[in-house]
Amino acid sequence: MAEEAKWYVAHTYSGYENKVKESIEKTVENRGLDNLIKDVKVPMEDVIEKRGDKEKVVSRKIFPGYVVIKMIMTDESWYVVRNTRGVTGFVGPGSKPVPLSDAEVEKMGVDTIRHADIGFKEGDLVEIRSGPMEGFSGNIEKIDRETGTLWVKVSMFGRETSVEINSSQVQAVD
Repeated sequence: MAEEAKWYVAHTYSGYENKVKESIEKTVENRGLDNLIKDVKVPMEDVIEKRGDKEKVVSRKIFPGYVVIKMIMTDESWYVVRNTRGVTGFVGPGSKPVPLSDAEVEKMGVDTIRHADIGFKEGDLVEIRSGPMEGFSGNIEKIDRETGTLWVKVSMFGRETSVEINSSQVQAVD
């Protein structure tokens, strides 16, 4: 039986997502079911939160109360997941779990990072507010919005030097 593993969604008690993930992984290991249950994820996203002038990267559950499981659906794999403490059932009509389509798995973005707007553009004049380059100012020459990294051209010892710095360490100069 060379059936392909598909992603299924299990509903859990709110706040039990990580416990459910660990329990399923432990059961898979103890019973040698890694041929049926391939992966268990609690979809998370890192979001940059601003509080005053402080920025902090916070991990948040994208779908609280749900765990995503890549598995080959058999009576045994269904039983293991369904009878894990904290699981209330699979997502699907009645008791029949429905696998996610490839498009849904992609949209769920199990490993994506979303950044709040950095608020700067190339060419902006900024002052470095923290870190070893604190007190220097310069123009932004490049921005990586995925990581929140800026490359700022500062003048040091009479030379223009490009410095790689996190966007949370700079402030716009009016």
